[in-house]
This record gives sequence, structure tokens and C-alpha cells, in this order.
Amino acid sequence: MDKYKYITLRERPELKDTAAKWFCEKWNVPVTAYLECMEDYLSGNTEYGWYLCLDGDQIIGGLGVIQNDFHERKDLFPNVCAVYTESEYRKQGIAGKLLDLAVEDLRSKGISPVYLVTDHIGFYERYGWEFFCMIQGSDPEPSRMYVHS
Repeated sequence: MDKYKYITLRERPELKDTAAKWFCEKWNVPVTAYLECMEDYLSGNTEYGWYLCLDGDQIIGGLGVIQNDFHERKDLFPNVCAVYTESEYRKQGIAGKLLDLAVEDLRSKGISPVYLVTDHIGFYERYGWEFFCMIQGSDPEPSRMYVHS
């Protein structure tokens, strides 16, 4: 039994405002951007979801799935975004479990493959992600794009 709880935002929709603020604080993306994506997911306008890890009622990890994570390849979607685990909870496999939860949830809805953009090397490979290509995002330097089918 895992000591943390892994959920979709649909399981705890009352956490929407808290989750949007939490992601905003981690990534410095406006809270309104998160709220808009979360509302689309909660209302059923999209199956691109939001996944959280909770320690009690505290969010300690999370990620989202969106159409495009600020890159030029509009044909490569959906994209995992905003992967984050609180520093004191790292190295426990939380991000990996969230990634697996997202991939499996999307696959169960017929959505595969899934992509993500990162500058990390070696982390995502541990969870079945494969390097796909270099991609131009919002940073001046190209980033790595990974795929999971």
C-alpha cells in the first residue's frame, strides 16, 4: 500500500483552485492558464487530464496533459506538462507513478502516443519514455521531446 494517494482531478474536483495555484507557484505560468485547462477537463471538453499525488490533503506532486506544451510541432500531441514533485518528496518514484497514471488513463480512452518536452536526460527513460527528437520550444535552445506509446 502506497503511503501517498494518486488521483485525477476529476476524483477531487474541489482541489481545482488549490492545484492551479500550486502549479502556478512551481512553473510561473499564470494561474488562469491552469484553471482554463482544468475546467476543460472537469467539464468533459477534453480527456487531457490533471494528475496529483497527495500526502493527506497536501499536494506533493503533479502533472498535467495539454494539447501543446509551447513548442513548434503542433502535430505532436497531447503533451505531458508541469511535472513537479516537492523537493522533500523526491527520489520516491512519485513522478514516475504520476507519469504511469497519466499514460494509462489516456490509453484507456484511446489516446496514444503521448509526448513531453524536457531538458532532462535519463529521468523519463526509466518510466518507458523514448527520446523522439529535438524540438524548438519557448527557450532559445532546443529541448528534447520524448514519446510514450
